Amino acid sequence: MITRLHDPNYDRWAHQITRTGGCRQPIHLRGKIEHYDRATGRLLHRYSTHTEPDGVLRVPCKTRRASRCPACAETYRADTYQLVRAGLVGGKGVPETVAAHPALFVTLTAPSFGAVHVRRERNGKVLPCHARRNAETCLHGHVMSCKARHAADDPCLGEPLCPDCYDYEGSVLFNAVAPELWRRFTEALRRRFARLSGLTLRELRQQLTISFAKVAEYQRRGVVHFHAVIRLDGPNGPTSPPPAWATADALTQAVQHAASAITVEVEPLARIFRWGTQLDVRPITMNGDLTEQAVAAYIAKYATKAAECVGTLDRRIHTLEELALYPLREHARRLIAECLRLGALHDLADLRLTQWAHMLGFRGHFSTKSRRYSTTLGALRAARQEHQRAEEITTGRLPLFEEDTVLVIAHWEYAGKGLSLGDQLLAAAITGTSLSYVGGGPDE
Repeated sequence: MITRLHDPNYDRWAHQITRTGGCRQPIHLRGKIEHYDRATGRLLHRYSTHTEPDGVLRVPCKTRRASRCPACAETYRADTYQLVRAGLVGGKGVPETVAAHPALFVTLTAPSFGAVHVRRERNGKVLPCHARRNAETCLHGHVMSCKARHAADDPCLGEPLCPDCYDYEGSVLFNAVAPELWRRFTEALRRRFARLSGLTLRELRQQLTISFAKVAEYQRRGVVHFHAVIRLDGPNGPTSPPPAWATADALTQAVQHAASAITVEVEPLARIFRWGTQLDVRPITMNGDLTEQAVAAYIAKYATKAAECVGTLDRRIHTLEELALYPLREHARRLIAECLRLGALHDLADLRLTQWAHMLGFRGHFSTKSRRYSTTLGALRAARQEHQRAEEITTGRLPLFEEDTVLVIAHWEYAGKGLSLGDQLLAAAITGTSLSYVGGGPDE
């Protein structure tokens, strides 16, 4: 810390740290960029990392995982919030008339794979976990009952009452096929809505568009469920209103049918998976408990999370020997071990369970949307980059020129990532963020 503070280039280093927004593990780039006049070949501007502190340029890691970098994850969360909210009230290129389109907030859950410790509440009162008078004793000698009133942060929440009875194979396989379940759900939803409307699927597409945005959330037991915004539009998407007969009630009926009708079979193991019986379907309103702001905030929050609540890892793991090095909860350890066991089976290679063992088998995108729902994350990032470029031109760091008349030649190479512990302390003080060291392995 003392060496960094006394470095003549400290101000420039601090400026780089500020520009990363408090990123915990900034990427180090080494190289240069040059701007030439296309007509004359004259050099207009040159930037090189040769004169930068440590000879590198530090840029944000841009991860979406809050467990890896809260600062970059917050940017991702804010972008997701704007994307979802724009699809409900307009903005970011979406007309405000979209607020009048019927929209539902849908939660699709996973089935049960065995009794787990849960926190139950009724009218603000915490109830016993699994209170049963004549509780059975399982084959492994565990009484299938729990009279404890668990606190919200109780570490045993989500863990099975009997680990040996719990269906670990089914849990990780459900996570692996959950993206396919969602795809089939959206297809069945369109077919069912067309049938309710007395139309063929082709005729429905000519009169109506069903748009959605969804996010995956891990439950404490280690399985994913999906939260989704489903909206009815006209044939041109959010720019056109849906037909009068396309109502939220009809969409609710289609959602309920589609959620119960579709299945996915894992043929090598002869196992069939479907959504759980708990299905929540609620209309989104401009006022009340379920507003567009509340829905957007809820979905955006889970867009930056993974399986941290289960106690698993946020990095890949490939062998049982490597797994043994990490201090994990037994439930999370057994879920990962089951992924590694199933991943070694040739018939299940397409599920890529070994590569996604740290995610307990889930390999889908956490947040997705249909093409016409609203703007894109890419468009939001491009707008932010253009704003930053305009700011650099205003402050004189970049020259003002017409892009069509300039040839840009750039060369960059990766030179590492992260900050030393001393730099982390200074970065936390500069950006006002909390300090949490991001290690590179189990020994750290």
